[in-house]
Amino acid sequence: MSFPLAEPLRSLDDIVRFEQAAPLEARLSARSIHDLFVTAARLPDRPALTMIMTGDDDETPRVLGYHALAAGVTRAANLFAEIGGRGVGVAYLLPSLLETQLTVWGAETAGYAVPINFMLQPEHIADLVRASGARILVALGPHPQLDIWQKALRVRALVPGLQLISVAPPGEALEHALSLAEGLARQPDDRLTFGAARSGDDIAAYFHTGGTTGAPKLVAHSHRSQLASAFGAGVLYGFCATDVVLNGLPMFHVGGTLACSLDLFMFGAHVLLMSPGGMRNPAMVRRFWRIIERHRATVIGAVPTSLGALCEVPVDGDLSSVRVALTGAAATPRAVAERFEAVTGKRLHELLGMTEASGIIAVDPAAGTRTLGSVGFRLPYTRVRVRRLGLDGSLGDDCSPGEVGVLTVSGPHVSPGYRDPSHAAAMLPDGALNTGDLVYQDDTGKLHVAGRSKDLIIRGGHNIDPALIEEAFTAHPAVALAAAVGQPDAYAGELPVCYVALRPGAVVSEDELRAFVEARIAERPAWPRQIYVVEALPLTAVGKIYKPALRTDATRRVAVAAVSQALGHDRAAVEAVPGGKRGMRVVVTLAAGESGLADAVREALGGYLLETTVSVPGALP
Repeated sequence: MSFPLAEPLRSLDDIVRFEQAAPLEARLSARSIHDLFVTAARLPDRPALTMIMTGDDDETPRVLGYHALAAGVTRAANLFAEIGGRGVGVAYLLPSLLETQLTVWGAETAGYAVPINFMLQPEHIADLVRASGARILVALGPHPQLDIWQKALRVRALVPGLQLISVAPPGEALEHALSLAEGLARQPDDRLTFGAARSGDDIAAYFHTGGTTGAPKLVAHSHRSQLASAFGAGVLYGFCATDVVLNGLPMFHVGGTLACSLDLFMFGAHVLLMSPGGMRNPAMVRRFWRIIERHRATVIGAVPTSLGALCEVPVDGDLSSVRVALTGAAATPRAVAERFEAVTGKRLHELLGMTEASGIIAVDPAAGTRTLGSVGFRLPYTRVRVRRLGLDGSLGDDCSPGEVGVLTVSGPHVSPGYRDPSHAAAMLPDGALNTGDLVYQDDTGKLHVAGRSKDLIIRGGHNIDPALIEEAFTAHPAVALAAAVGQPDAYAGELPVCYVALRPGAVVSEDELRAFVEARIAERPAWPRQIYVVEALPLTAVGKIYKPALRTDATRRVAVAAVSQALGHDRAAVEAVPGGKRGMRVVVTLAAGESGLADAVREALGGYLLETTVSVPGALP
């Protein structure tokens, strides 16, 4: 169960030797998600899940052992199969709860799971349910702060024949809905009632990704792809049955579901669910260090935005139990990483994840020397290539070390495709996945992310399709063209902003535009932080909007504001230039005699994902 390694994996050479010693099939006996939980049930006294609600020292949290977890997954699978038959699709609108864990793994055992972001609008949720073919929707019952149940009722009205199951306190009857607790109670927990569990290349889940316009983009995972990803990540992090791991990520995201749950269950670790709201709950941030001390957590982590928030909270707990700190979902500004390490005394190891790779592509190994700014090595039994990007967008030969190119990935963890085959442009003819990430490899084989060749905006790990923003703007009668790009942000990595060109003679205020588009954009994180009304948008020779120029302008605007604040005046020359190993370079030229302010300028820009050069005419280099 714990897959002990004779020696921890520290380098690419270690990974290669590990692969040559035995094939993946010989190391990974599980062929299905249910196999994994059946095996884990042999650790009956080992806690699998702890549900933290407040983080108070005197809290008595709910705890589920491995035997109980396996029994609950089996009951859930039997319930779903009873309602919809083997192979049924089960969508869910749930925060992080013990019941969410039973739902997702039970769904994958009987059919397939469809995790859905409960913050979306009902109409978009209904689109995802219809596109996935799900026939069951599990949702949180009436709640004083969350409107999930109201959304679920609306979705049921929009999707005829959808069976609604509620997660509510025992005895709370809801009209025309089955209680999950009551449904589970009547199912056996020692066997599957519908035959063999789904396994191997069977579809285990559809995760939605990308934007919220047009046909929903649903990424398929198989049992094989999820298990291969979990195994590869686990051996690089050295997960084992003595680990206690904090999970503050949402359960509709591959980070919360796979990287911080399934990957740990495979190795018998103990997962702490940090309240239904995860790290979005301010109480979890305030009490983070105390939670570590109380539960003797060994593995901690958060997305870069949460790391920044944690750095502002005084460390009031004993962190001696922590062996590794992890971060991913978005690039981590170097200043944030350095501050976190200074505050905690713990080395921060980054990872590179992607929904289409069943959660994880690369890991900076826990036992190795961490490299700030690197996402580490590829997973065992997988292959990565960094390929030159042609002017026409085609991929060419492999890059040399240090040369920036496009990352492609192949291996058993790569998605078998999309629910809608028309979305499969990222899948290359040889079965590899074009990630769209611009990266380079150093001489050790570690990967460093320099940017993205595609236009996806990543706000604190939340993927935003610019098309959903642009379509909302162009629906306004005064708008001729709109282009959304990511603008660097010291907290979220980047924030969506939109450049707008108006129709001839049209007049509209920014407030009117903002109210118009916010009513039409389903995801609040996609609401543009800034709206820039311009005379015209830059176009290519064939009439396409040239977004690199807009990203450059957005970067320059942020840099000018930060530099002016640091200097107390706006006389410095600030230029943004695409390129470099972080995707964008900012060049600041100070006035003669201001060389003493260069460090202040570097500090002001240090929290952004930028390369910075500061020069002073006449100053010595």
